[in-house]
Amino acid sequence: MNNFTRLTAALVLASLAGAAMADDTTSKAASGAAMEKCYGVAMAGKNDCKAGAGTTCAGSSKKDYDGMSWKNVPAGTCTSIKTPTGMGSLTPTQH
Repeated sequence: MNNFTRLTAALVLASLAGAAMADDTTSKAASGAAMEKCYGVAMAGKNDCKAGAGTTCAGSSKKDYDGMSWKNVPAGTCTSIKTPTGMGSLTPTQH
């Protein structure tokens, strides 16, 4: 196989993979499910982003149900989620 053939094959595979990922992203967005940030419901290392001082983003929370870390949940469900430390919150809390 020469370099041109290898390059062409790689480009075809990359475009197919990109199309498959785009379809997956589109189907999730097309579901219409609105999401909201829910604080105090994430397990350690399972938060979606920023978890208070000393953390950066997804997966960086150090303790379960940290009131400063959040998880995306379906809109309208956050405050009905019960944890051992209380209910989910739409704003950061000090659990």
